[in-house]
Amino acid sequence: MITLTPEAGAKIRALLLERNKDPEATGLRVFVQEGGCSGYAYGLKFESNPGENDRVIEQHGVKVIIDPVSAMFLEGARIDYVENLMGGGFTIQNPNASQTCGCGQSFKTPKGQGRPQPCDDGDTA
Repeated sequence: MITLTPEAGAKIRALLLERNKDPEATGLRVFVQEGGCSGYAYGLKFESNPGENDRVIEQHGVKVIIDPVSAMFLEGARIDYVENLMGGGFTIQNPNASQTCGCGQSFKTPKGQGRPQPCDDGDTA
């Protein structure tokens, strides 16, 4: 199961309200897809209609939606929101990741390589 920190829950609720979305009806889909420089990339998006096979868990007033395939990669993961001098953002601590990219947005597992893609070095327009 994924765990949200209280800080992540508060930020997600604030983002939902900023976008005029009802936190009771809209959840945060957390997913894994092939890509990123390490082979698998994390994804987060707001969604109102979970699929029939999705897991929906509620923590800190937020519904978290996870599809069955992503759930295998995210078992035991912890989502936090941190702010520092460089800005703020969500972080995912994933015990299933054997290697994580420097930006923290992609990872590799012992069982799978995924499909690595070149990192965006910031020079593209």
